[in-house]
Amino acid sequence: MMSIKSRIVLVSAASLLTLSACNAGEQNKTATAPAPAAGDVAATVNGTAIGKNRVELLVKQRAGMGQPDSPDTRKSIIDQLAMQLIVSQEAIKKGLDKTPEVTDQIDLTKQSILANAFVQDYIKNNPVSDDMLKAEYDKIKAQMTGSEYKARHILVEKEAEAKDIIAKLKKDAKQFGKLSKEKSKDPGSKDKGGDLGWFDPRSMVPEFGAAAAKLEKGKFTLEPVKSQFGYHVILLEDSRPLQIPPFEQVKPQLSQQVQQQNLKKLVDDMKAKAKIEITAAPAAAPAAPAAPAK
Repeated sequence: MMSIKSRIVLVSAASLLTLSACNAGEQNKTATAPAPAAGDVAATVNGTAIGKNRVELLVKQRAGMGQPDSPDTRKSIIDQLAMQLIVSQEAIKKGLDKTPEVTDQIDLTKQSILANAFVQDYIKNNPVSDDMLKAEYDKIKAQMTGSEYKARHILVEKEAEAKDIIAKLKKDAKQFGKLSKEKSKDPGSKDKGGDLGWFDPRSMVPEFGAAAAKLEKGKFTLEPVKSQFGYHVILLEDSRPLQIPPFEQVKPQLSQQVQQQNLKKLVDDMKAKAKIEITAAPAAAPAAPAAPAK
């Protein structure tokens, strides 16, 4: 069913700016960052301190991925940081931190982290009011007109199969559910007798949605309906005006949407005011040579 929830497209702040607050960005600074105070040291490697704040950062990141905070987790993180520090120290000895490719990667990671910090700061300091959410809800609600439908279908690969099913239904339409269980290729509905529940026809492939919307209640399609999935036989069971979920039910999704809309407007305004000069278009990668004919 196409609902107000499915119409709200949530774009994460990170993907909006192609950001990634990855571990590597924080850890790339390990060898050059100021030494933490004595009480803030989690470990030292060849005399270089690993600050507790870095351990806490990774603990929070792993917690966000479902890994519990435990002594084993913290030991694993410290081991990871220590090993990375050892290897990065060797890289510095070899002068790899001065190579153009590495410095570019460090700069890009720093920019990504700073941009992500800006996004998080904006979200924290610019909460969305209920008035803004209600205005967005009313706007979406006004756009959601029309009907939704309750239908069953039987999906088969060949047109001849669909025509054979239609011929059987003309003799006895009550066997629709039985034929769906026996013949349908749709794993999501066949065991339910082809039942699709309530849906907005716009949420379906165009051919299916258009055919369902034209049917009378209790009628089935007299010709197979072809789509990218095969051939459908559709039975319309009922229709009703499109149902709109109450405001409180969709409020969390609306909050994220409005937040992202506001953030996008801010970033677009910043871009419009910035002086961007493209001096040369990136060259396209050369096409791979065609394989010789055999």
